[in-house]
Amino acid sequence: MIRELVDYFKFEQVTGNEESLNRWVIVPDLNRPGLELAGFFKENETRRIVIIGDKELAYIETLDKATQYERFKIITDAYTPMIVFSRNREVPLALIEVADEMNFPIFKSDLPSYRLMVDLVSFLDERLAPSDSLHGVLISVFGKGVLITGESGMGKSEIALELIRRGHVLVADDRVDVSKVHNNLIGHSPELLQGMLEIRGIGIIDVAKMFGASSLLAKDNIDVVIKLEKYDDKMDYARVGIEEDKYTNILDINIPTIILPVKEGRSMAVLVESAVTNFQLKEGGFNSAKEFEERVLRYIEQQNNANKGAQSE
Repeated sequence: MIRELVDYFKFEQVTGNEESLNRWVIVPDLNRPGLELAGFFKENETRRIVIIGDKELAYIETLDKATQYERFKIITDAYTPMIVFSRNREVPLALIEVADEMNFPIFKSDLPSYRLMVDLVSFLDERLAPSDSLHGVLISVFGKGVLITGESGMGKSEIALELIRRGHVLVADDRVDVSKVHNNLIGHSPELLQGMLEIRGIGIIDVAKMFGASSLLAKDNIDVVIKLEKYDDKMDYARVGIEEDKYTNILDINIPTIILPVKEGRSMAVLVESAVTNFQLKEGGFNSAKEFEERVLRYIEQQNNANKGAQSE
């Protein structure tokens, strides 16, 4: 609802009553109605918030009152959520009269047009972003958002606890709410579970009280997925690391995925740290597995050359 926008940006309301604030915004985009004010309405997206700045006002002043009425009635239709004037500019009287007839909400902002548009689009992108909920733990490890997934009882929360003790930062435990913003995945905890960690045999613990406020993040990007699986000696797990890269598709974005087998005696927190460090090295262009493969190939070539030399003697 536009009520949330008005409360957040502290807009000054010029027209419309309380009921007018119940209109919905469903398109994360804005409209500066130059062509509409000129009378061209083909391909017009009426569901966008309208921003009127100095250029639009200068053009409006060139129109006679009858033309203003005609154009204003179209840009204040039932699908348009609201109109905002930048720099606290005065709203034309003809537009006020049209808006009053339709109980249409018009607001003023002290922000310049470009700043108003950037702030509104950022706000709408976040609020209207596609979202999903995932079962897992989201934790920031060495500055990377790591989503730890796996079946219930795999020890995800216990691994998170050990990582927090080692200085890393918790975002969400058990349920991670994910939004797609600007082609990035941003995860956060539901308000009810924020800052809480469930440890089997202990119960719910308050992470901030146990480890300090710096042990929590409100939200973080999801950069890599670490999937925990029960160790199976029949499975062919990655050993060298030159195998084909794996991905998890979340909201149509492929996130690099590392599979870690869980087995007694393995320090999973250390393995997660090592996996993230290796992931960062790959991002920086250094691939340990490729380096090892090249080393093996060089060794084989040297051995072949040595054998050829021995044979020629």
